Formats: sequence, C-alpha cells, structure tokens
Amino acid sequence: MSGRLVLVRHGQSYGNVERRLDTRPPGSELTPLGREQARAFAGNGLHRPALVTHSVATRAVQTAAEISGRFGLPARALDGIHEVQAGALENRNDDDAIAEFNAIYQRWHSGEPGVALPGGETAEEVLDRYLPVVTELRMRYLDDDDWTGDIVVVSHGAAIRLAAATLAGVDGGFVLNHHLDNAEAVVLSPITDGRWSCVQWGALTPPFYPEPEADPVGDALRSDTDPMG
Repeated sequence: MSGRLVLVRHGQSYGNVERRLDTRPPGSELTPLGREQARAFAGNGLHRPALVTHSVATRAVQTAAEISGRFGLPARALDGIHEVQAGALENRNDDDAIAEFNAIYQRWHSGEPGVALPGGETAEEVLDRYLPVVTELRMRYLDDDDWTGDIVVVSHGAAIRLAAATLAGVDGGFVLNHHLDNAEAVVLSPITDGRWSCVQWGALTPPFYPEPEADPVGDALRSDTDPMG
C-alpha cells in the first residue's frame, strides 16, 4: 500500500462567494479565483496523483480538470460523493438557514447521525452513498502492492469532513471547528485491517484536538467565508 487518498475540496464557486447552501448537482461554476486555487493545488508538489476523480457537481468537475491537466491524466466522475443535500435549505444564504444547517451538522458529529436536514439527508444517508465509493477505490487501487500513486478525489467540504471523520476516527469536536478552505484537502493513508489514518487536515497534521469552548454554529454566522467548507 504505497498511495494515499486525497479528499480535496473544490475551488471557490460562485455559490461560495454568495454564501449559498449550494448542494444540489450540478450547482454553480468555479470563479476565476477557484480555477487559480485548483491550479495552485496541482502545482504545490505535495501530491503525485495516479488517478483523479470527482463528484458530478460542476465545480468539482472543473476543479478536477485543472488538476488532472497538470499531470496529463484523465479525470473520472464518481457517483455518490456529492455534497450533503440541504433539502429545503437549498440555495438559501440567510442567517437562519446557515444556522440550521450547521446546528444539524453539529448534531451529526455529536452522536445523532439519524437527524435529517429539513427535506434533506441524514448523516447516515450521506455515508451510505459516500463510503462505498471510497472503499472501492481502496480495494481496487490502494490495497494493490503495485499501486504507486495518490488518488485525488475532488469532492465537497461538509461531505469530506463527515466521511473522513468516520473513516479515520477524527474527533467530532475537531471536525466541527476546522472547516476546509477551497482547494484544501484531507489526506487519508490506508493502514491494516481496512482502517485509515488521517495524516493531513487542511494545513494541519496530527494529533487533531478540538478547541475548548468552541461555537461552530456561531462561527459560521460570523464568518466572511461560505458555510459549506
């Protein structure tokens, strides 16, 4: 097992700029800055992908195209790894909607994965579609002793954080307080017995400790960035 799984959040989209809960594919396109972020990720020298994949959302397709083009690789679409579906909150950017989304997301990481977003998904439903895709990538490629590169998966902030925490046992408090910026990644390394080790979370490396007295819902409302990271 010589490769890693690189779960990278797409570059900045127009939905991000507008702080919209833009979750339903195909969704909004990348901004010019988003394309620059994708190219910068590809050129940072930290990852040498042997496979580039992406969700079906437009912003993920465009991010993957920038990354794969740098390495002369095709980019492959994968079903099931799109963003957490916000349901009735879709495309809203008001404080009430953002607070409700983040409050339910917080409950997921606090031991209530069966709670649903209004008209949207539960954490269980997200994981039921997301984790089998990751498992197949591992079994087909990363568990092969002859495989020698990273697998880049261009996906979405809330979904990546939920899946990575589940796969690698990252503390929920840490996850809630450490969003991913556009074109930042969570890197998982396969270890024995089908388990994973989280070796990078954005700019951070382990150990991953939660912040005392953090307020993720309040932070989302006070933040100038989009709520989906």
